[in-house]
Amino acid sequence: MRYFDRFTQSKFLRFALIGTFGFLVNEAALFGCLRLGLNKDQSWFPAFLVAVTFTWWGNRTLTFRDRAAQNGLLAEWATFLAANSIGNLANLGVYFTLVHLAPYPLSDPLAALAAGALSGMVFNFAASQRFVFRKKSPQP
Repeated sequence: MRYFDRFTQSKFLRFALIGTFGFLVNEAALFGCLRLGLNKDQSWFPAFLVAVTFTWWGNRTLTFRDRAAQNGLLAEWATFLAANSIGNLANLGVYFTLVHLAPYPLSDPLAALAAGALSGMVFNFAASQRFVFRKKSPQP
């Protein structure tokens, strides 16, 4: 039994590509929030919302386009957000730990964000594939 078959590898690579661009969006949003005067802690959540919306859109149009919802986009986005919350809690935990406890350069918010993003990627792929973009049931 090979769970990580070619089909899954292809999807994972697309998921990682979207995640890479999502990371860049997250970095830009975090930088923007910091420049707007929010502190390191306040900046994380709005940057996360921008990035999760971008990655949901990218994954529904590229990675899981054959499984994307045709209706109920808000419900699909909310399910994506909920399914990825555990991975994102790991992301947040790594971010806050590094920002508050690690020496520089790991305590830099942008470096901490990168480490946090990597920590949640594999879990988020599995959750997205299993709970958000499930295989469609055959029509009777």
